[in-house]
Amino acid sequence: MGEDLFWAIRGGGGGSFGIVISWKIRLVQVPRVVSVFTISKTLKDGAISLVDKWQRIAPNFSEDVLLKLAIEPDRNKGEPVAVFKAFYFGGCSGLLAYMQVHFPELGLEKDDCEEMSWIQSVVYFAGYGHAKPETVLLDRRSEPKKYRKATSDFFTDLVPYKIWKEIFNKFHYKGEGVMHFETLGGHMNTISESATPFPHRKGVLYSINSLVSWPANADVAEEKYLGWLKKIHNFLTPYVSKNPRRAYVNFRDLELGMNEEGNTNYENARTWGKKYFMGNFKRLALVKGKVDPQNFFWHEQSIPPLSSALVAES
Repeated sequence: MGEDLFWAIRGGGGGSFGIVISWKIRLVQVPRVVSVFTISKTLKDGAISLVDKWQRIAPNFSEDVLLKLAIEPDRNKGEPVAVFKAFYFGGCSGLLAYMQVHFPELGLEKDDCEEMSWIQSVVYFAGYGHAKPETVLLDRRSEPKKYRKATSDFFTDLVPYKIWKEIFNKFHYKGEGVMHFETLGGHMNTISESATPFPHRKGVLYSINSLVSWPANADVAEEKYLGWLKKIHNFLTPYVSKNPRRAYVNFRDLELGMNEEGNTNYENARTWGKKYFMGNFKRLALVKGKVDPQNFFWHEQSIPPLSSALVAES
């Protein structure tokens, strides 16, 4: 298929370059047993201090340990909670020992930790807990209809403690908003920004997916749900990455900009393309110009075709 096209489809977003009808997967070794835990902390439990420490230490954890964070409202009380979810390559004894050294304030105890196989951990992190069989991952039936909207950001600097307080204050409502934080660092830091189209590597502490969802019959979506998300996004502006303000293509956000059907061009698409791909966007457009110059594979944020001849002339 050519080296450039193979590079482009491994992180260049879906729906731009064609249809993949077969592929090969390179497997990696995983331990027979992995460990997970989920711990929720309220404001009374010191959630703000724990989140502040999380941002300082979690991006530098061992490559064997992943500690995710979510801030969300308690669905019954409307109070904000911080939810810490961990994954560890090994048994609970190793995870407990690691956390006692690096994050004792979290108060992890033996009963909080569960051991399972790697594929069972995929079910666990997909939101099914540990009671479902692995075959649940093959279930393609539609769930009850819900609408959702998401935005994403990347953080290259620590968020001030007082700002975490204000973020938690924005969850004092009985809504469906949640903020998911994922640390980067580790092995990702060792890969060049141009090795794949995904450029958000060395220097990035963590990413965030701010998400809101509402039922199909909600008649106040724009004011209550979308309004909440917009406030969160605007509030974070001074504290996230800049020039450009980065975003993750798999949390596609059409408010960053859209192609115009029948008038798609590279210059206009840069408004959102640079946010997703930074310096890799131009190379993606050049690949598109080679393999799909007529722009058959088009959508609102598909990669626009760019001719190498036009680049040479400019």
